[in-house]
Amino acid sequence: MNLAQSDLRTLMPVEPLSAADIVRGQESVGISFRDGALFALALTHRSFVNENPAAGAESNERLEFLGDGVINLVVGYRLFAEAPGAAEGALTARRAQVVRRETLAAAAQRMGLGSWLVMGRGEALSGGAERASNLANAFEALVGAVFLDQGFEATYEFTLRALADDIAAASLAGPPKDPKSVLQELLQANGRKSPEYSTIATGGPEHQRTFVVEVLVDGQVSGRGEGRRKIDAERAAATDAVRALGGQNADGDSGER
Repeated sequence: MNLAQSDLRTLMPVEPLSAADIVRGQESVGISFRDGALFALALTHRSFVNENPAAGAESNERLEFLGDGVINLVVGYRLFAEAPGAAEGALTARRAQVVRRETLAAAAQRMGLGSWLVMGRGEALSGGAERASNLANAFEALVGAVFLDQGFEATYEFTLRALADDIAAASLAGPPKDPKSVLQELLQANGRKSPEYSTIATGGPEHQRTFVVEVLVDGQVSGRGEGRRKIDAERAAATDAVRALGGQNADGDSGER
């Protein structure tokens, strides 16, 4: 993302993408759409639709759903092809290492998607363009849009370019430790009780429910996480707690950098 693009979107963070924005946004991402409206739709957050019902706009949530499935297929096939001797469980763990919120959000950041994300005013002012969940969702929606616009082959190449380093790392490394296991081991090593997980909120449409979970250590909230599945929210909360407690991160490495 260059400064001119950043300045442009800062001036109008809650306006639909113009024709010029759509052209510049595609240049930033590195792909040219036949139907630029699909690019714009992929970058329309539901908060904009909620705040502007009269505009009749649609959010990117349906494209997120489609893109999620396509990404899982692309990454799964690539890992399958690169590791012919790997067992199903190992392949599943490696795919999960790639297809997770943090990884997809990082891919979106590299493309500068946050600069083109159309949000409601409240979401924009609260830092929505940098929020990992928004960025990951936007990346999924963009993949879904590419699939509809150009078919599977182009989408396959686009997804591999965006996630090549992450797929390579997953292929070489063993499966990461589950964050809940890391937290449990950390507490046991210090003679403390097992953590407790509590779902404090749910939201989103029925087909794309979001869970918010807190993890309590010795009765005190030590971490919070969000995910589309309850287990994903619990893992995110465990990761947050491990970092807060100064232990290891979800990959088993030292929290120091």
